[in-house]
Amino acid sequence: MKREEERTTRERILFMLKQQGTLTAREMTADLGLTGMAIRRHLTALEQDGWIEVREARATAGRPSSVYQLTVRGDSFFPKSYSSLTLELLEELSDSAGSGVVDALFESRRDKLLHSGLPQMEGQDLAGRVEELARIQNANGYMADASREEDGTYVITEMNCPIVQVASVYKQACRCELELFRSLLQAEVERTECYADGGKRCKYEIREASGN
Repeated sequence: MKREEERTTRERILFMLKQQGTLTAREMTADLGLTGMAIRRHLTALEQDGWIEVREARATAGRPSSVYQLTVRGDSFFPKSYSSLTLELLEELSDSAGSGVVDALFESRRDKLLHSGLPQMEGQDLAGRVEELARIQNANGYMADASREEDGTYVITEMNCPIVQVASVYKQACRCELELFRSLLQAEVERTECYADGGKRCKYEIREASGN
């Protein structure tokens, strides 16, 4: 019950910041009816998880005050129609130019991500590349985590998929992501669970490539 209450309080903080733009801890304390210590605990957790950020705001008199605002990730907590628009555009493109053009679009995105990601993999062993890929995916909103099993298998788990609505219709997105991971990691990569196929997450098992 306590964890559920904490989640609800933190969601209320996000909604308040979405509505007001910026707020001080004191303002949120008054609105939520919490103690200063309790509000700061919630704010610290939200900031550490990347939902909010703090900056200094100039006051008309006295010292600058610290105000909180949503990060890009925090703003993404609120529903948007981007996926619906993307699906409409892809459908229109497929109808007018053929499915091959849509394939080429996803492959172009894969190649662009590969080009930007490869320099970050240079000089690293597989463990380092796995950690770096998880960091890249995390920065892109996938809530990715890297771990290693007792048998030496590496695992990347993504608890969020920003393009799940698109990937549910256009499986090219999932295929290209798997190809991207294999190229970046230079390893054997198997997807064992997929959000777009009804899973609760995307999970990848990674092993050294044969011959390495």
